[in-house]
Amino acid sequence: MNHIEHKIEIKLSIQEINKETWNELRKEINNPFYEWEWLYNLELSKSVSRQTGWQPLYFIAYENEEICGIAPLFLKNHSYGEFIFDQSFAKLAQDLNLNYYPKLIGMSPYSPISGYEFLYKENKNKIEITNSLIKHIDDFALQNNILSCNFLYVNEDWGKHLKSLGYQEWINTSSEWKNNGEKTFDDFLSRFNSNQRKNIKKERKSISKQNLEIKIHTEENINLEMVQKMHNFYEQHCLRWGVWGSKYLTSEFFENILENKRNLLFFSASRNDSESTIAMSMCIKNEKYIWGRYWGSQEEVLNLHFELCYYQPIEWAIKNNIESFDPGAGGKHKRRRGFYAKGAKSFHKWFNKNMKNIITPWLNEVNFQTLKEIELENNSIPFK
Repeated sequence: MNHIEHKIEIKLSIQEINKETWNELRKEINNPFYEWEWLYNLELSKSVSRQTGWQPLYFIAYENEEICGIAPLFLKNHSYGEFIFDQSFAKLAQDLNLNYYPKLIGMSPYSPISGYEFLYKENKNKIEITNSLIKHIDDFALQNNILSCNFLYVNEDWGKHLKSLGYQEWINTSSEWKNNGEKTFDDFLSRFNSNQRKNIKKERKSISKQNLEIKIHTEENINLEMVQKMHNFYEQHCLRWGVWGSKYLTSEFFENILENKRNLLFFSASRNDSESTIAMSMCIKNEKYIWGRYWGSQEEVLNLHFELCYYQPIEWAIKNNIESFDPGAGGKHKRRRGFYAKGAKSFHKWFNKNMKNIITPWLNEVNFQTLKEIELENNSIPFK
């Protein structure tokens, strides 16, 4: 079979790429975080820009003047908003007198959501397109004195091919609730031993005892006032953590998500004697999955975080035949509430031999340890 030469060019904004073409190629990545509209909103709201340290670099592959593949990347001058912590790599680069930044990142900004891969036109040779794009990306890095290219939260099957192209695998830990065919939340509780069933029931009962009303909001009743409230809660929550607050999204981003309401799922809490909302959580959904994203509360209410961010979404997922729920980054406390630990794979290439030679054996060891920890964490879940 003849090898096809692909013409490659780089676009600095998703606005330079036709929306219908993008979404047609994106179909196999079944999550909203790679939809043209989501990425456009990040740029439009100035949440993603050169000024915020996320310069879009969309590598476009053409076959006979037609787009056949897209590699969504960003040139970054920091490591914030990735949720995979590479400070040890940055320190090593410093020790070797190398510039760690800027670096190339492949992911949906601020979204530690598994499933990253390139976008492909249907019925085209994915391997050939991938090889062409990776060669161009690697050449771009070398020509511009960029130390590394990093693909985060990668689709596992796609990642296997990256390995064959010289990329190193790094395993981190994420969380996932899986639907086992339960019909009710009580069915879900029956997975647990009696002690933990009582604990979860107690946590949920404490909310009703607090005179709180919990509401679920889907696209039919999500409006501008609600998304503005959600932004305020998000902002307040981030400010509590000071420099670690992860406040990356602007108020404009929240307002603009109304353009694509079908993916929104909010949970709110208010006092029964007041219309005033005291806490909210925001999830993103499609027909198969839920992703927990943001939360905030103006009062410290015991167990309210668990209710709005874990139990309510799980209950909604069961009722709506959702396959899995990703509750977001961090937190071993999620195990006790029925979330499995799983490996989140990223793939990295360092364009410096010393850097690569030092990191490779370290990665082999740390990946082995992470897999052992995942097994131990899952064995600690208080199921029957």
